[in-house]
Amino acid sequence: MIDTWTIDLPQGITLSCRSAGERGRPLMMFLHGFPEAAFIWDELLEYFAQPEHGGFRCVAPNLRGFERSSAPREVEAYRPQLLTQDIEALAAAEGQGGRIETLVAHDWGGAFAWAYGNLHGDKLGRLVIINSPHPGTFARELRENPAQQQASAYMNFLARPDAEALLAADDYKRMWPFFTLMKAGPDGFGWLTEAVKDQYRAVWDQGLTGACNLYRVTPLKPPLPGAGVDGIPVLPRERLLVNVPTFIFWALDDTALLPGLLDGMADYVSQLEMKKVPGATHWIIHEQPQLLAREIEGFIARHP
Repeated sequence: MIDTWTIDLPQGITLSCRSAGERGRPLMMFLHGFPEAAFIWDELLEYFAQPEHGGFRCVAPNLRGFERSSAPREVEAYRPQLLTQDIEALAAAEGQGGRIETLVAHDWGGAFAWAYGNLHGDKLGRLVIINSPHPGTFARELRENPAQQQASAYMNFLARPDAEALLAADDYKRMWPFFTLMKAGPDGFGWLTEAVKDQYRAVWDQGLTGACNLYRVTPLKPPLPGAGVDGIPVLPRERLLVNVPTFIFWALDDTALLPGLLDGMADYVSQLEMKKVPGATHWIIHEQPQLLAREIEGFIARHP
């Protein structure tokens, strides 16, 4: 059974959350991406809360700017360090000394999970990343790989001042292709039912400015036509290293995040496992949740 609740964090942000499992159990946290929300994790929350699958306390917050979480309008309110602070404060409120036993993240959630693993490895047991690029390899590919620059060009559209208005128009006509162009609809894996669309509409109806601000604030996006790559930062190496057991789960038919992003990962992650999944897209959480559950459970067992 999924519980829904809100929490007021010390930094003045309210997060709406979904959870399963008893408070006081080892904490497993799940971070969603764009244009998603915490509900995408429901099946995994219930799975890992069961005693036979670990009996975890499973919590999935809606990131600031999504669903009913606080959505400041200022672009600077979405700097990565602030969303990472949200995760830290939520973990602290759950007890256990603020320790997250397993942090699972997808897409934008992975950006903040990578940062959390770098900054708070002493309070993190394991990290699971699902189709979310490491900032070191992402910066490299955006600077050097024209194919990844083209695949990421949508980021500049989402950073436009009028992006949220364009996305919301005509029953979110411009949103659905994020899914269907990756074979997510009836001609693909068939998960994008009317019921699921209604779940997404309920999230997007709360507003899209916060979500778009993630794209406005980040310097990690491809150069605009005619511009050079000098605006893409080269991050200090010490901000890129992760020293906790890390499992990267990568759907190979992701048309936005290309497999070249996986090259060189071992240079940043000291304890790395990786599983590549052919025939799956960026939306693998919807497509194959049972596969994800089994693989994550196996990873946890290998790193008790």
